[in-house]
Amino acid sequence: MTVITAAHELLDSDVYINLRTSLGLPLHLKCEGFNFAGSIKIQPAARMVEAAQRDGLVTSGSVLVESSSGNLGVALAVIAASKGLRFVCVTDPNCNPATVALIRALGAEVVVVDEPDATGGYLAARKAYVRRKCEEDPACVWLNQYENPANWIAHYEGTAALIAKDFPALDTLFIGAGTGGTLMGCARYFREHRPQVRIIAVDSVGSVSFAGTPGPRYIPGLGASAPMPLIDPELVDEVIRVHEVDTIHTCRKLAARGILLGGSSGTVISAASQWFAQHPGDPHSAVAIAPDLGERYISTIYNDTWVTDHYGADDLHTILETF
Repeated sequence: MTVITAAHELLDSDVYINLRTSLGLPLHLKCEGFNFAGSIKIQPAARMVEAAQRDGLVTSGSVLVESSSGNLGVALAVIAASKGLRFVCVTDPNCNPATVALIRALGAEVVVVDEPDATGGYLAARKAYVRRKCEEDPACVWLNQYENPANWIAHYEGTAALIAKDFPALDTLFIGAGTGGTLMGCARYFREHRPQVRIIAVDSVGSVSFAGTPGPRYIPGLGASAPMPLIDPELVDEVIRVHEVDTIHTCRKLAARGILLGGSSGTVISAASQWFAQHPGDPHSAVAIAPDLGERYISTIYNDTWVTDHYGADDLHTILETF
């Protein structure tokens, strides 16, 4: 029995789904959405706030300000409410409407930066807003998830260590690349403790996290329009890039079997499916990390009108006719 006294104390549910029955994949999916923030981001958010409080950077009068495409914003809103702190989430138009509403419901302020930066994305614009806000108000504190080592340390000590315990014969681990916190925390852990484990990073087409040309991306979570300082490509064995249409197809295929997951989770599973298609008959112990659940994506990747508006009717037809 798990008993907690505050919302931010529930960090990891240790729940896995065996996808052999639903998708025919020899893959265990580590589901990170069963906490009050609904995603894996509760772990780095809690660690970053605790470190800042310990170092005296965050006090009772501080205002947390952070750039987020969605899930970290919810996590920080949960923690801020739990600890009695103020929080301003700086996001962009790609953030799911349900996520924006949830952050506000938790008592935080949401600022939507709607002017893209030079790459056509919003990351640089969001960061610039945060910097201005902190310059204008000395009470504001930017935790900076993009460079804060507490981001990856949370997963080194938490996520990776738990997976290693649960799967002592693990061969391959699939991890989505956003800020790089989950990826680098897990990669560093297994490089040090179980170097034979294959680390596969999952990115979105249009992201430049592992070089490449930036392109349009509409599903928040994985990928970035600029290189992430935390990511060290040398710690990764392979990178698989996934088209957003394939993400949507995977999410909807699982939803048809009663498993409603978020966009980041669908992207990671899609990558794993591609990998196994190229390695048929390979007996394997494999785990994929599913960062989020799907309720916040009901008006986007699970909505036919939204899919048609962003990808076209032909892609919607392809998605719907294959399951």
